[in-house]
Amino acid sequence: MMMVSEDCLVECKIDDDSDEEQINTPPPPPEFASKAPTPAPEPPTPPTAPPTAPATPTPTLPVNRDPYGINQHLKVEVSDVLAEPATPHSIDQVWLYSVAGFETTRIWTYRCLSLLLAVPFALLCGIFLAILACLHVWFVVPCLQLSNTFLPCLRSLCMCAVNAFIAPFCTSLALCCSQIIISLSHRDWHQVRDKETV
Repeated sequence: MMMVSEDCLVECKIDDDSDEEQINTPPPPPEFASKAPTPAPEPPTPPTAPPTAPATPTPTLPVNRDPYGINQHLKVEVSDVLAEPATPHSIDQVWLYSVAGFETTRIWTYRCLSLLLAVPFALLCGIFLAILACLHVWFVVPCLQLSNTFLPCLRSLCMCAVNAFIAPFCTSLALCCSQIIISLSHRDWHQVRDKETV
């Protein structure tokens, strides 16, 4: 025989005029509906749990400090730096102490340097990004918006100046230069080459 705990039991009402049947039944047609509004069913109240003692803090999972993988290239292990070939290798204890020394030195040097430098560099990065954001919001974007507003006017003025002054000058210069013909004969080419060799 299987026993069920009382937490799993659910109380069900088995009455003919229960609220669930009124909710599930469709409304009557408009000609048979009464003029008085039907009361809305009350939502069930959740059972109140007995007061419990304050929960003790549980250890949480470590936080991913590089969620976007910016520093994937810094995941260096011993096998990336130290490797011995199969035939000439050192004593096993020497290899184990070398690996342990490498790992310990790498971890504790990083921890000491980050203890000294992390907060100042973080403050400098925060100040730098705040300055960039302020300049972007209050200088770069307004200048771009103003230039987008005034550039069509400047463009039309520049086009007028180019069409009135620069285009005719370039056209006449091109016509003058188009009549110039340069021809070198074989004899002239040898004279130039002889002068270069001397």
